[in-house]
Amino acid sequence: MSPDEYCEQKAAASGSSFYYSFRFLTPERRRAITALYAYCREVDDVVDETSDATVAAQQLDWWRGEVAAIYAGTPEHPVGKALVKVVRDFRLPQELLLEIIDGMQMDLEQVRYADFKALNLYCYRVASVVGLLTVEIFGYTDRQTLKYAHDLGIAFQLTNIIRDVGEDARRGRIYLPISELEQFNVPAKDILESRDSENFQRLMTFQIERAQKYYDQALSQLPAADRKSQRPGLIMSAIYRATLHEVQADGCRVLTHRISLTPLRKLWLAVKTWITA
Repeated sequence: MSPDEYCEQKAAASGSSFYYSFRFLTPERRRAITALYAYCREVDDVVDETSDATVAAQQLDWWRGEVAAIYAGTPEHPVGKALVKVVRDFRLPQELLLEIIDGMQMDLEQVRYADFKALNLYCYRVASVVGLLTVEIFGYTDRQTLKYAHDLGIAFQLTNIIRDVGEDARRGRIYLPISELEQFNVPAKDILESRDSENFQRLMTFQIERAQKYYDQALSQLPAADRKSQRPGLIMSAIYRATLHEVQADGCRVLTHRISLTPLRKLWLAVKTWITA
């Protein structure tokens, strides 16, 4: 199996909305974005699939070394080998690939966030940075597009957090800021024990409204000149906002239900957005 085939298999196996968004790209850009996505999956899997935090930290340190090797042209991992040409051709900054690992490191070191400022840093590292890398691959002419990518990444991660409240709680994690739990009088114990309440519903409505504001802010910052090149991000936005709508329509029962769109609906949204963007 070649490095590119490995990355393709890694991306396809995830079933992520991200995968649907780059099926329409040119072969060169599709290969590049697939390699970047596979890299994100690899470092994310270190945290999700390694029960021993010490071992996971060691694996993340290994990936930091692998990033250095990618830029030196001497990586060992199939994903690293696939990225050598990508980082060179699209001039991807090494520090941004490392920033993603720093975001994963945060998952090893904390399971709660004091306030939105602290959560925002996490969202930046695990999502906005990915957005900043992807716009380099998609191509842009106006630096305002970087602000769009930053805010869209925050919106995506907030959507993930909203959708996965129950799933994260079963792993002992609560990403919703402590200050906001207190603001809406929702004890952390209620979330950890999947106890819904009127206060919890108010809290989730607040979270959804903030995520929607980030989508609106991001899309308002995308220059018309770069709209077509950034269609993959617009596809992701359509899919993620549809997911957010479904969460709300389901009564925000995220403590016990995980909302996901069918592959057919994701594909329909992808095609529709690609044509109309």
